[in-house]
Amino acid sequence: MKQDIFEKPRHMTSIGGQALIEGLMMIGPKEAAIAIRKPDGEIIVEKRPVPKKSKFSKLPIIRGFVGIFKQMVLGIKALMYSAEFVDLEEDEGKEPSKVDKFLDRILGDKLQDVLIYISVIFSIIFSVLLFMVLPNLVASFLPIDKSTSVGSIIYNVVEGIVRVGLFILYMALTSTMKDIKRVWQYHGAEHKTIHCYENEEELTVENVKKYSTRHPRCGTSFLFTVMIVSILVFSLVGQHGLWINILLRVILIPLVAGISYEIIKISGRSQLKIARIINTPGLMFQGFTTREPDDSQIEVAIEAMKNVLVDNKEEDKW
Repeated sequence: MKQDIFEKPRHMTSIGGQALIEGLMMIGPKEAAIAIRKPDGEIIVEKRPVPKKSKFSKLPIIRGFVGIFKQMVLGIKALMYSAEFVDLEEDEGKEPSKVDKFLDRILGDKLQDVLIYISVIFSIIFSVLLFMVLPNLVASFLPIDKSTSVGSIIYNVVEGIVRVGLFILYMALTSTMKDIKRVWQYHGAEHKTIHCYENEEELTVENVKKYSTRHPRCGTSFLFTVMIVSILVFSLVGQHGLWINILLRVILIPLVAGISYEIIKISGRSQLKIARIINTPGLMFQGFTTREPDDSQIEVAIEAMKNVLVDNKEEDKW
């Protein structure tokens, strides 16, 4: 029987996850559990504390952007951890480069933390340039009067179409890479396992397999929502010179991300028809970022989920 993704599960949970290299991370309110399949087939699990909630964690809009940044840091740390096991055999016996030795001598134990924050900042800058600056630059060549309300609307709609088109192209291209396909399979295993847990079934491979690889609370759905919300928000500030437009878009990113977070948070647990309409495009886009996992990948997802549940228990309810 095909699962209705929109059907209200028996147990609403805030537990989410992230696919890694040959593994995944399940994130609960207090701890995250990282499960990795080593080259020899063994599954290892490491638990890490989730960043503590700050004074901004209860403020709508603001909590979204702050939480996303913290999760990016946690996610990149987990990604680097998973990469260690894949590169272990290849790197064995190799001498560190001069650059590695220099950085290690200057930064010492803080090296990894510095590299992680640099990675997060670089990721944000890359995303802004590709999905914010470039679409605005393309739209600026439109032969329309952007000072009128109609012209401004057309400008923002075209900019939004270019942004969504770039997002689709980016997803389609990355999905053709062999290593990324395996990551998408782990992403599918993550969603299936969360569905199984939310429906209060025993976490076994057979039970998990029957659920969908798509989930309303997925990061892909969040990214698509960002694309749509950005069209509405940027329309309100009007059109100016190219550099002013770019500056305004960069400044408004936290607001766009915060609003998108609230929309996904509400629609992800609502049974209203409007929530289904909001979620549908994001679920369609998950066709790029999820794949059907094999049994061994589901086993890793189950191991991660079981370990995050040990300490979070019932505190994960929404």
